[in-house]
Amino acid sequence: MDSDLAESIAALKSAFEERGVPARFGKADPGLVESLRSTLRIPRRYREFLAACNPIDVETRTPAERVRLVPAERLLEEQRGFAQNEDGTLRTAPAPNGWRPTWIIIAHSTLLGDPYFLDVGSPDAEGDCPVYTAMSGTDLWKPRLCASSFAMFLRILAIGMEVAKGFPEEHIDMDDEQVFRESLGPRIREYDPAALKAGHWT
Repeated sequence: MDSDLAESIAALKSAFEERGVPARFGKADPGLVESLRSTLRIPRRYREFLAACNPIDVETRTPAERVRLVPAERLLEEQRGFAQNEDGTLRTAPAPNGWRPTWIIIAHSTLLGDPYFLDVGSPDAEGDCPVYTAMSGTDLWKPRLCASSFAMFLRILAIGMEVAKGFPEEHIDMDDEQVFRESLGPRIREYDPAALKAGHWT
């Protein structure tokens, strides 16, 4: 595991501990990770994350969003109707609604139901790829960048948890959400200016 990924994982775990939010990580079975590599073409960094830090029960909490990471054991099931056909085979062309076969769901918004997904068709030199989201319930999926890489996605989730410290977790009003988003923006800019510019988090 490279230092960027290790630091992002450490930051995320630390954010959960400091907030006192329960989170359960484990280690995915190596055989399962290899099967997912073959079936879904998930990149090296994401495979290493699952092998060392499988998100068995992990959901971030902020005034603006709650993101639940998908554990390795449920990844294939999550793709059904999206990157996969009903028979489990991978799509080879974009679906009529715009969903691409290279988009692999790795998390969900538990507030809005929107998916977060890797674009495995855009790998980088670090063995990683960007993370996007798109609004569910629309006729056409329109992706919006969330992070320039999976490692950066974990870092942004950690930043959100850190910034959310001190905000109420229930009965959040519009003012709380706006103040949170304004505080989050400069922190994201330090790590991933492209993600900030895309506007999803702010």
